[in-house]
Amino acid sequence: MAAGREQGRTLMTADWVVGHEDGQHVLLPRGEVVFEDGAILFAGHGFEGEVARRIDCGRALIGPGFIDLDALSDLDTTVLGLDNQPAWKKGRIWPQSYMEKGPREMYAPEDLRWQKHYAFTRLIRNGITTALPIASLFYREWGETWDEFAGAAEAAEELGLRVYLGPAYRSGNTYVAEDGSIGFHFDEERGLQGLSDAVRFCERFEGRAGGLVRTMLAPDRIETCTEALLSRTAQAVRDLDVPVRLHCCQSAFEYQSVVRMHGKSPPEWLRDLGFLSPRAILPHLTFLSGVNGIEYEAPDLEILAEGGAALAHCPLVMARSGAVLRSFARYRDAGLTIGMGTDTHPPDMILNMQLGLITARMADSNPQAVSAADMYDAATLGGAKALGRSDLGRLAPGARADITVIGLDDPAMGQVIDPIQTVLLNGSGRDVRTVVIDGRIVLQDGDIPGVDHGALRAGAQSRFDGLVAQYPDRTFGHPPVEEIFAPAYPLRKAPA
Repeated sequence: MAAGREQGRTLMTADWVVGHEDGQHVLLPRGEVVFEDGAILFAGHGFEGEVARRIDCGRALIGPGFIDLDALSDLDTTVLGLDNQPAWKKGRIWPQSYMEKGPREMYAPEDLRWQKHYAFTRLIRNGITTALPIASLFYREWGETWDEFAGAAEAAEELGLRVYLGPAYRSGNTYVAEDGSIGFHFDEERGLQGLSDAVRFCERFEGRAGGLVRTMLAPDRIETCTEALLSRTAQAVRDLDVPVRLHCCQSAFEYQSVVRMHGKSPPEWLRDLGFLSPRAILPHLTFLSGVNGIEYEAPDLEILAEGGAALAHCPLVMARSGAVLRSFARYRDAGLTIGMGTDTHPPDMILNMQLGLITARMADSNPQAVSAADMYDAATLGGAKALGRSDLGRLAPGARADITVIGLDDPAMGQVIDPIQTVLLNGSGRDVRTVVIDGRIVLQDGDIPGVDHGALRAGAQSRFDGLVAQYPDRTFGHPPVEEIFAPAYPLRKAPA
Protein backbone atom coordinates (compact mmCIF):
# COMPACT_ATOMS: atom_id res chain seq x y z
CA MET A 1 0.00 0.00 0.00
CA ALA A 2 1.12 3.53 -0.69
CA ALA A 3 2.46 5.66 2.11
CA GLY A 4 0.13 8.39 3.34
CA ARG A 5 0.27 12.09 2.76
CA GLU A 6 2.74 14.22 4.66
CA GLN A 7 1.48 14.93 8.16
CA GLY A 8 0.71 18.53 9.07
CA ARG A 9 1.35 21.63 7.04
CA THR A 10 4.39 21.67 4.78
CA LEU A 11 5.92 24.88 3.48
CA MET A 12 8.18 24.71 0.42
CA THR A 13 10.24 27.60 -0.85
CA ALA A 14 12.79 28.14 -3.61
CA ASP A 15 14.40 30.85 -5.67
CA TRP A 16 11.34 30.73 -7.94
CA VAL A 17 7.74 29.57 -7.49
CA VAL A 18 5.02 29.41 -10.13
CA GLY A 19 1.92 30.79 -8.44
CA HIS A 20 -1.51 31.33 -9.96
CA GLU A 21 -3.69 34.45 -10.02
CA ASP A 22 -6.70 35.51 -12.08
CA GLY A 23 -6.59 32.40 -14.26
CA GLN A 24 -2.92 32.54 -15.20
CA HIS A 25 0.47 31.53 -13.85
CA VAL A 26 2.62 34.16 -12.13
CA LEU A 27 6.25 34.04 -11.05
CA LEU A 28 7.09 34.48 -7.38
CA PRO A 29 10.79 35.14 -6.65
CA ARG A 30 11.60 33.44 -3.32
CA GLY A 31 7.97 32.43 -3.12
CA GLU A 32 6.33 29.94 -0.76
CA VAL A 33 3.90 27.06 -1.28
CA VAL A 34 2.03 25.56 1.67
CA PHE A 35 -0.01 22.35 1.52
CA GLU A 36 -1.92 20.19 3.97
CA ASP A 37 -4.10 17.08 3.61
CA GLY A 38 -3.25 16.83 -0.07
CA ALA A 39 -4.36 20.36 -1.00
CA ILE A 40 -2.65 23.70 -1.59
CA LEU A 41 -3.36 26.21 1.17
CA PHE A 42 -1.18 29.09 0.04
CA ALA A 43 1.09 30.21 -2.79
CA GLY A 44 2.73 33.59 -2.39
CA HIS A 45 5.01 35.44 0.04
CA GLY A 46 5.08 35.66 3.81
CA PHE A 47 2.80 32.84 4.99
CA GLU A 48 1.86 33.66 8.57
CA GLY A 49 0.34 30.39 9.75
CA GLU A 50 1.96 27.56 11.69
CA VAL A 51 3.75 24.84 9.70
CA ALA A 52 4.99 21.41 10.73
CA ARG A 53 7.84 21.29 8.24
CA ARG A 54 9.79 23.66 6.02
CA ILE A 55 11.63 22.57 2.88
CA ASP A 56 13.94 25.04 1.17
CA CYS A 57 14.61 23.81 -2.36
CA GLY A 58 17.24 26.50 -2.94
CA ARG A 59 18.21 27.34 -6.50
CA ALA A 60 15.19 25.70 -8.10
CA LEU A 61 11.79 26.25 -9.68
CA ILE A 62 8.73 25.01 -7.79
CA GLY A 63 5.79 24.61 -10.14
CA PRO A 64 2.65 22.57 -10.71
CA GLY A 65 3.12 18.95 -11.71
CA PHE A 66 3.07 18.13 -15.41
CA ILE A 67 -0.02 16.49 -16.93
CA ASP A 68 0.74 13.84 -19.57
CA LEU A 69 -2.32 13.12 -21.72
CA ASP A 70 -0.55 10.38 -23.70
CA ALA A 71 1.92 8.76 -21.32
CA LEU A 72 3.97 5.76 -22.44
CA SER A 73 3.17 2.78 -20.22
CA ASP A 74 5.08 -0.09 -21.76
CA LEU A 75 8.62 -0.77 -22.96
CA ASP A 76 9.32 1.73 -25.68
CA THR A 77 10.32 0.35 -29.08
CA THR A 78 10.99 3.68 -30.81
CA VAL A 79 14.65 2.73 -31.11
CA LEU A 80 13.65 -0.19 -33.36
CA GLY A 81 12.01 2.15 -35.86
CA LEU A 82 14.35 5.14 -35.71
CA ASP A 83 16.34 4.16 -38.81
CA ASN A 84 14.67 0.86 -39.78
CA GLN A 85 12.13 1.79 -42.43
CA PRO A 86 9.63 1.31 -43.97
CA ALA A 87 7.45 0.20 -41.08
CA TRP A 88 5.60 -2.51 -43.04
CA LYS A 89 8.89 -4.26 -43.83
CA LYS A 90 10.23 -3.98 -40.29
CA GLY A 91 7.57 -5.70 -38.22
CA ARG A 92 5.48 -2.71 -37.21
CA ILE A 93 2.47 -3.88 -39.21
CA TRP A 94 1.33 -7.49 -38.97
CA PRO A 95 1.94 -9.57 -42.11
CA GLN A 96 -1.09 -11.45 -43.41
CA SER A 97 0.56 -14.78 -42.58
CA TYR A 98 0.93 -13.82 -38.91
CA MET A 99 -2.62 -12.51 -38.69
CA GLU A 100 -4.12 -15.64 -40.31
CA LYS A 101 -2.11 -17.91 -38.02
CA GLY A 102 -3.59 -16.06 -35.07
CA PRO A 103 -1.92 -13.13 -33.28
CA ARG A 104 -0.65 -13.85 -29.79
CA GLU A 105 0.36 -11.93 -26.71
CA MET A 106 4.07 -11.23 -27.01
CA TYR A 107 4.41 -10.49 -23.29
CA ALA A 108 3.46 -12.75 -20.41
CA PRO A 109 0.69 -11.40 -18.12
CA GLU A 110 3.17 -10.78 -15.32
CA ASP A 111 5.35 -8.78 -17.74
CA LEU A 112 2.43 -6.54 -18.67
CA ARG A 113 1.85 -5.74 -15.01
CA TRP A 114 5.58 -5.18 -14.47
CA GLN A 115 5.69 -2.74 -17.40
CA LYS A 116 3.12 -0.46 -15.84
CA HIS A 117 5.08 -0.20 -12.60
CA TYR A 118 8.30 0.41 -14.54
CA ALA A 119 6.75 3.06 -16.80
CA PHE A 120 5.08 4.86 -13.90
CA THR A 121 8.45 5.28 -12.17
CA ARG A 122 9.83 6.91 -15.35
CA LEU A 123 6.90 9.32 -15.46
CA ILE A 124 7.41 10.39 -11.85
CA ARG A 125 11.14 10.77 -12.43
CA ASN A 126 10.36 13.29 -15.17
CA GLY A 127 8.02 15.41 -13.04
CA ILE A 128 4.75 14.03 -14.42
CA THR A 129 2.11 13.94 -11.70
CA THR A 130 -1.00 13.07 -13.74
CA ALA A 131 -0.81 10.47 -16.51
CA LEU A 132 -3.13 8.89 -19.06
CA PRO A 133 -1.21 5.72 -20.00
CA ILE A 134 -0.76 4.62 -23.61
CA ALA A 135 0.76 1.40 -24.93
CA SER A 136 1.12 -0.17 -28.37
CA LEU A 137 -1.32 -2.87 -29.45
CA PHE A 138 1.12 -4.16 -32.08
CA TYR A 139 2.45 -6.64 -29.53
CA ARG A 140 -0.93 -7.77 -28.28
CA GLU A 141 -3.33 -10.49 -29.29
CA TRP A 142 -5.96 -7.78 -29.74
CA GLY A 143 -6.69 -5.25 -26.98
CA GLU A 144 -5.51 -4.53 -23.45
CA THR A 145 -6.78 -6.63 -20.56
CA TRP A 146 -8.60 -6.12 -17.30
CA ASP A 147 -5.81 -7.86 -15.37
CA GLU A 148 -2.99 -5.63 -16.56
CA PHE A 149 -5.01 -2.51 -15.77
CA ALA A 150 -5.91 -3.81 -12.35
CA GLY A 151 -2.13 -4.10 -11.96
CA ALA A 152 -1.76 -0.54 -13.26
CA ALA A 153 -4.15 0.69 -10.57
CA GLU A 154 -2.11 -1.13 -7.93
CA ALA A 155 1.16 0.32 -9.25
CA ALA A 156 -0.25 3.84 -9.33
CA GLU A 157 -1.48 3.53 -5.75
CA GLU A 158 1.83 2.10 -4.55
CA LEU A 159 3.92 4.81 -6.24
CA GLY A 160 1.46 7.63 -5.59
CA LEU A 161 0.94 8.58 -9.25
CA ARG A 162 -2.31 10.25 -10.31
CA VAL A 163 -3.69 8.32 -13.29
CA TYR A 164 -6.66 7.96 -15.62
CA LEU A 165 -6.89 4.28 -16.60
CA GLY A 166 -8.84 2.27 -19.14
CA PRO A 167 -7.90 -0.75 -21.30
CA ALA A 168 -7.55 0.09 -24.99
CA TYR A 169 -9.88 -1.61 -27.46
CA ARG A 170 -10.42 -1.63 -31.21
CA SER A 171 -12.54 -3.10 -33.98
CA GLY A 172 -9.75 -3.94 -36.39
CA ASN A 173 -6.14 -3.72 -37.46
CA THR A 174 -4.01 -3.14 -40.52
CA TYR A 175 -1.96 -5.89 -42.12
CA VAL A 176 0.50 -6.36 -44.99
CA ALA A 177 -0.93 -8.55 -47.74
CA GLU A 178 1.23 -11.00 -49.66
CA ASP A 179 1.67 -8.47 -52.48
CA GLY A 180 2.92 -5.80 -50.07
CA SER A 181 -0.28 -3.74 -50.00
CA ILE A 182 -1.82 -2.58 -46.72
CA GLY A 183 -5.27 -3.93 -45.88
CA PHE A 184 -7.74 -3.77 -43.00
CA HIS A 185 -9.26 -6.60 -40.98
CA PHE A 186 -12.29 -5.89 -38.79
CA ASP A 187 -14.00 -7.91 -36.06
CA GLU A 188 -16.97 -5.85 -34.91
CA GLU A 189 -18.03 -8.20 -32.13
CA ARG A 190 -14.57 -8.25 -30.61
CA GLY A 191 -14.41 -4.47 -30.60
CA LEU A 192 -17.77 -4.10 -28.88
CA GLN A 193 -16.76 -6.66 -26.26
CA GLY A 194 -13.66 -4.58 -25.60
CA LEU A 195 -15.84 -1.53 -25.04
CA SER A 196 -18.10 -3.49 -22.69
CA ASP A 197 -15.08 -4.62 -20.66
CA ALA A 198 -13.74 -1.07 -20.56
CA VAL A 199 -17.06 0.27 -19.28
CA ARG A 200 -17.09 -2.34 -16.50
CA PHE A 201 -13.52 -1.33 -15.64
CA CYS A 202 -14.60 2.31 -15.31
CA GLU A 203 -17.50 1.36 -13.09
CA ARG A 204 -15.29 -0.76 -10.85
CA PHE A 205 -12.15 1.38 -10.55
CA GLU A 206 -13.29 5.00 -10.68
CA GLY A 207 -12.06 6.88 -7.61
CA ARG A 208 -9.76 4.19 -6.22
CA ALA A 209 -6.77 5.05 -4.02
CA GLY A 210 -8.44 8.06 -2.47
CA GLY A 211 -9.19 9.54 -5.88
CA LEU A 212 -5.71 9.08 -7.37
CA VAL A 213 -7.08 6.44 -9.73
CA ARG A 214 -9.68 7.75 -12.16
CA THR A 215 -10.86 6.11 -15.36
CA MET A 216 -11.24 6.83 -19.07
CA LEU A 217 -12.27 5.13 -22.29
CA ALA A 218 -9.52 4.45 -24.81
CA PRO A 219 -10.53 3.32 -28.30
CA ASP A 220 -7.14 2.85 -29.95
CA ARG A 221 -6.94 4.57 -33.35
CA ILE A 222 -9.65 6.14 -35.44
CA GLU A 223 -8.89 4.05 -38.53
CA THR A 224 -9.21 0.78 -36.59
CA CYS A 225 -12.60 1.66 -35.09
CA THR A 226 -16.01 1.12 -36.70
CA GLU A 227 -18.95 3.51 -36.66
CA ALA A 228 -20.76 1.36 -34.11
CA LEU A 229 -17.76 1.25 -31.77
CA LEU A 230 -17.21 5.02 -31.79
CA SER A 231 -20.87 5.98 -31.51
CA ARG A 232 -21.39 3.57 -28.61
CA THR A 233 -18.20 4.83 -27.00
CA ALA A 234 -19.55 8.38 -27.24
CA GLN A 235 -22.72 7.29 -25.49
CA ALA A 236 -20.72 5.54 -22.77
CA VAL A 237 -18.72 8.74 -22.23
CA ARG A 238 -21.96 10.63 -21.66
CA ASP A 239 -23.30 7.94 -19.32
CA LEU A 240 -20.11 7.59 -17.26
CA ASP A 241 -18.88 11.20 -17.53
CA VAL A 242 -15.29 10.09 -18.11
CA PRO A 243 -12.67 11.33 -20.59
CA VAL A 244 -12.19 9.49 -23.87
CA ARG A 245 -8.94 9.43 -25.81
CA LEU A 246 -8.66 8.50 -29.48
CA HIS A 247 -5.52 8.75 -31.59
CA CYS A 248 -6.52 10.78 -34.60
CA CYS A 249 -5.00 12.49 -37.66
CA GLN A 250 -1.52 11.19 -36.90
CA SER A 251 -0.61 10.09 -40.43
CA ALA A 252 -1.58 10.71 -44.04
CA PHE A 253 -2.39 6.99 -44.38
CA GLU A 254 -4.86 7.17 -41.49
CA TYR A 255 -6.53 10.32 -42.81
CA GLN A 256 -6.87 8.95 -46.32
CA SER A 257 -8.12 5.59 -45.04
CA VAL A 258 -10.94 7.26 -43.10
CA VAL A 259 -11.92 9.31 -46.15
CA ARG A 260 -11.89 6.19 -48.32
CA MET A 261 -13.94 4.07 -45.88
CA HIS A 262 -16.40 6.71 -44.69
CA GLY A 263 -16.42 9.48 -47.28
CA LYS A 264 -15.53 12.09 -44.65
CA SER A 265 -12.44 13.53 -43.04
CA PRO A 266 -11.66 12.18 -39.55
CA PRO A 267 -12.96 15.34 -37.80
CA GLU A 268 -16.11 15.33 -39.96
CA TRP A 269 -16.74 11.67 -39.15
CA LEU A 270 -16.25 12.19 -35.41
CA ARG A 271 -18.56 15.20 -35.45
CA ASP A 272 -21.31 13.30 -37.26
CA LEU A 273 -21.00 10.37 -34.84
CA GLY A 274 -21.48 12.68 -31.84
CA PHE A 275 -18.01 11.80 -30.60
CA LEU A 276 -16.60 15.32 -30.22
CA SER A 277 -17.10 16.96 -26.83
CA PRO A 278 -15.05 18.61 -24.07
CA ARG A 279 -14.43 15.05 -22.78
CA ALA A 280 -12.64 14.02 -26.00
CA ILE A 281 -8.83 14.03 -26.05
CA LEU A 282 -7.24 13.53 -29.48
CA PRO A 283 -3.48 12.87 -29.60
CA HIS A 284 -1.47 14.33 -32.50
CA LEU A 285 -3.94 15.99 -34.97
CA THR A 286 -0.88 16.61 -37.14
CA PHE A 287 -2.54 15.80 -40.46
CA LEU A 288 -5.55 18.03 -41.08
CA SER A 289 -7.04 19.43 -44.26
CA GLY A 290 -4.66 21.76 -46.02
CA VAL A 291 -1.51 20.86 -44.06
CA ASN A 292 1.19 18.20 -44.23
CA GLY A 293 0.09 17.08 -47.69
CA ILE A 294 -3.62 16.58 -46.93
CA GLU A 295 -5.56 17.98 -49.91
CA TYR A 296 -9.06 16.95 -48.82
CA GLU A 297 -11.30 19.99 -48.41
CA ALA A 298 -12.93 20.13 -44.99
CA PRO A 299 -12.98 22.69 -42.16
CA ASP A 300 -11.17 20.24 -39.88
CA LEU A 301 -9.71 22.66 -37.36
CA GLU A 302 -12.96 24.58 -37.01
CA ILE A 303 -14.90 21.34 -36.49
CA LEU A 304 -12.55 20.25 -33.71
CA ALA A 305 -12.59 23.62 -31.96
CA GLU A 306 -16.38 23.93 -32.16
CA GLY A 307 -16.78 20.37 -30.89
CA GLY A 308 -14.79 21.19 -27.76
CA ALA A 309 -12.20 18.42 -28.16
CA ALA A 310 -8.66 18.81 -26.81
CA LEU A 311 -5.38 18.15 -28.57
CA ALA A 312 -2.77 16.01 -26.82
CA HIS A 313 0.30 17.53 -28.46
CA CYS A 314 3.25 15.09 -28.65
CA PRO A 315 5.96 16.99 -30.56
CA LEU A 316 8.88 14.62 -29.86
CA VAL A 317 7.39 11.41 -31.22
CA MET A 318 5.94 13.17 -34.26
CA ALA A 319 9.17 15.02 -35.08
CA ARG A 320 11.07 11.73 -34.96
CA SER A 321 8.98 10.63 -37.93
CA GLY A 322 9.47 13.96 -39.72
CA ALA A 323 6.07 15.54 -38.93
CA VAL A 324 5.30 18.77 -37.10
CA LEU A 325 2.10 20.54 -36.06
CA ARG A 326 1.20 23.31 -38.51
CA SER A 327 0.81 25.05 -36.30
CA PHE A 328 0.57 25.39 -32.53
CA ALA A 329 -0.27 29.08 -32.89
CA ARG A 330 -2.97 28.36 -35.48
CA TYR A 331 -4.61 25.70 -33.30
CA ARG A 332 -4.35 27.92 -30.22
CA ASP A 333 -5.85 30.91 -31.99
CA ALA A 334 -8.71 28.75 -33.29
CA GLY A 335 -9.69 28.12 -29.67
CA LEU A 336 -8.62 24.49 -29.45
CA THR A 337 -7.67 23.28 -25.98
CA ILE A 338 -4.03 22.13 -26.14
CA GLY A 339 -2.45 19.81 -23.60
CA MET A 340 0.78 17.85 -23.84
CA GLY A 341 1.70 14.18 -24.15
CA THR A 342 5.00 12.31 -24.27
CA ASP A 343 3.96 9.05 -26.08
CA THR A 344 7.54 7.77 -26.27
CA HIS A 345 10.73 7.24 -24.33
CA PRO A 346 12.01 9.24 -22.60
CA PRO A 347 8.78 10.58 -21.07
CA ASP A 348 10.53 13.92 -20.74
CA MET A 349 7.94 16.68 -20.65
CA ILE A 350 10.62 19.36 -20.60
CA LEU A 351 12.12 17.98 -23.80
CA ASN A 352 8.66 17.90 -25.38
CA MET A 353 8.04 21.52 -24.41
CA GLN A 354 11.41 22.50 -25.88
CA LEU A 355 10.80 20.69 -29.15
CA GLY A 356 7.24 21.96 -29.25
CA LEU A 357 8.52 25.52 -29.00
CA ILE A 358 11.16 25.00 -31.69
CA THR A 359 8.87 23.27 -34.18
CA ALA A 360 6.10 25.81 -33.59
CA ARG A 361 8.40 28.64 -34.52
CA MET A 362 9.70 26.74 -37.54
CA ALA A 363 6.17 25.94 -38.73
CA ASP A 364 5.22 29.63 -38.70
CA SER A 365 8.68 30.99 -39.58
CA ASN A 366 8.06 33.37 -36.72
CA PRO A 367 9.96 33.36 -33.40
CA GLN A 368 7.18 35.39 -31.80
CA ALA A 369 4.36 33.01 -32.74
CA VAL A 370 4.69 30.86 -29.62
CA SER A 371 6.37 31.54 -26.28
CA ALA A 372 7.89 29.41 -23.54
CA ALA A 373 4.84 30.26 -21.44
CA ASP A 374 2.54 28.80 -24.13
CA MET A 375 4.26 25.44 -23.85
CA TYR A 376 4.38 25.47 -20.04
CA ASP A 377 0.69 26.35 -19.99
CA ALA A 378 -0.06 23.39 -22.26
CA ALA A 379 1.84 21.00 -19.97
CA THR A 380 -0.08 22.19 -16.93
CA LEU A 381 -3.25 24.24 -17.45
CA GLY A 382 -4.04 22.77 -20.87
CA GLY A 383 -3.94 19.22 -19.58
CA ALA A 384 -6.08 20.18 -16.59
CA LYS A 385 -8.69 21.78 -18.87
CA ALA A 386 -8.74 18.70 -21.10
CA LEU A 387 -9.56 16.60 -18.05
CA GLY A 388 -12.10 19.07 -16.68
CA ARG A 389 -9.95 19.50 -13.56
CA SER A 390 -9.67 23.06 -12.28
CA ASP A 391 -7.91 21.58 -9.22
CA LEU A 392 -4.88 20.43 -11.24
CA GLY A 393 -2.15 22.18 -13.20
CA ARG A 394 -1.79 25.17 -10.86
CA LEU A 395 -0.49 26.08 -7.40
CA ALA A 396 -3.47 27.91 -5.95
CA PRO A 397 -5.51 27.51 -2.76
CA GLY A 398 -7.88 24.57 -3.12
CA ALA A 399 -5.93 22.84 -5.89
CA ARG A 400 -4.45 19.42 -5.28
CA ALA A 401 -0.88 19.47 -3.98
CA ASP A 402 0.75 18.17 -7.17
CA ILE A 403 4.17 19.85 -7.33
CA THR A 404 7.29 19.44 -9.47
CA VAL A 405 10.62 20.95 -8.41
CA ILE A 406 13.17 21.55 -11.17
CA GLY A 407 16.75 22.24 -10.16
CA LEU A 408 18.42 25.35 -11.58
CA ASP A 409 21.78 24.73 -9.90
CA ASP A 410 23.49 22.54 -12.51
CA PRO A 411 26.03 24.62 -14.49
CA ALA A 412 24.54 23.17 -17.68
CA MET A 413 21.31 25.01 -16.91
CA GLY A 414 23.08 28.29 -17.57
CA GLN A 415 22.13 31.68 -16.28
CA VAL A 416 18.64 32.57 -15.08
CA ILE A 417 16.75 35.75 -15.84
CA ASP A 418 13.42 33.95 -16.14
CA PRO A 419 13.17 30.33 -14.88
CA ILE A 420 10.55 29.16 -17.41
CA GLN A 421 12.60 30.38 -20.35
CA THR A 422 15.79 28.93 -18.85
CA VAL A 423 14.20 25.48 -18.34
CA LEU A 424 12.85 25.47 -21.90
CA LEU A 425 16.25 26.49 -23.20
CA ASN A 426 18.62 24.28 -21.23
CA GLY A 427 16.68 21.93 -18.96
CA SER A 428 15.69 18.27 -19.20
CA GLY A 429 13.72 15.73 -17.23
CA ARG A 430 16.93 14.82 -15.43
CA ASP A 431 16.76 18.19 -13.69
CA VAL A 432 13.59 17.22 -11.82
CA ARG A 433 14.58 17.01 -8.15
CA THR A 434 11.41 16.52 -6.12
CA VAL A 435 7.82 15.56 -6.93
CA VAL A 436 4.80 15.83 -4.66
CA ILE A 437 1.48 14.23 -5.64
CA ASP A 438 -1.65 14.81 -3.59
CA GLY A 439 0.51 16.00 -0.71
CA ARG A 440 2.83 12.99 -0.70
CA ILE A 441 6.52 13.29 -1.61
CA VAL A 442 6.98 10.58 -4.24
CA LEU A 443 10.39 11.69 -5.56
CA GLN A 444 13.06 13.27 -3.38
CA ASP A 445 16.49 14.35 -4.58
CA GLY A 446 15.93 12.37 -7.76
CA ASP A 447 15.06 9.08 -6.04
CA ILE A 448 11.76 7.25 -5.67
CA PRO A 449 11.60 5.68 -2.20
CA GLY A 450 11.75 1.90 -2.35
CA VAL A 451 12.54 1.71 -6.08
CA ASP A 452 15.70 -0.06 -7.26
CA HIS A 453 16.43 1.73 -10.52
CA GLY A 454 19.26 -0.66 -11.42
CA ALA A 455 16.97 -3.66 -11.14
CA LEU A 456 14.31 -1.90 -13.18
CA ARG A 457 16.81 -1.11 -15.92
CA ALA A 458 18.00 -4.74 -16.08
CA GLY A 459 14.44 -6.04 -16.08
CA ALA A 460 13.45 -3.71 -18.90
CA GLN A 461 16.39 -4.79 -21.06
CA SER A 462 15.77 -8.51 -20.59
CA ARG A 463 12.09 -8.16 -21.50
CA PHE A 464 12.97 -5.95 -24.46
CA ASP A 465 15.45 -8.55 -25.74
CA GLY A 466 12.75 -11.21 -25.46
CA LEU A 467 10.37 -9.08 -27.52
CA VAL A 468 12.93 -8.39 -30.25
CA ALA A 469 13.64 -12.12 -30.61
CA GLN A 470 9.98 -12.63 -31.64
CA TYR A 471 10.02 -10.07 -34.43
CA PRO A 472 10.74 -12.43 -37.39
CA ASP A 473 7.43 -14.20 -36.82
CA ARG A 474 5.46 -10.95 -37.13
CA THR A 475 7.48 -9.30 -39.90
CA PHE A 476 6.64 -9.41 -43.62
CA GLY A 477 8.67 -12.16 -45.26
CA HIS A 478 9.92 -13.36 -41.84
CA PRO A 479 13.55 -12.20 -42.21
CA PRO A 480 16.05 -12.79 -39.36
CA VAL A 481 16.39 -10.25 -36.56
CA GLU A 482 19.71 -8.91 -37.82
CA GLU A 483 18.10 -8.10 -41.18
CA ILE A 484 15.11 -6.36 -39.61
CA PHE A 485 17.23 -4.22 -37.30
CA ALA A 486 20.45 -3.24 -38.99
CA PRO A 487 23.09 -1.51 -36.83
CA ALA A 488 24.01 2.11 -37.46
CA TYR A 489 27.45 0.95 -38.62
CA PRO A 490 28.78 -2.48 -39.61
CA LEU A 491 29.49 -4.70 -36.61
CA ARG A 492 33.05 -5.97 -36.11
CA LYS A 493 32.88 -8.57 -33.37
CA ALA A 494 35.93 -9.66 -31.45
CA PRO A 495 37.46 -12.96 -32.63
CA ALA A 496 36.48 -16.04 -30.66
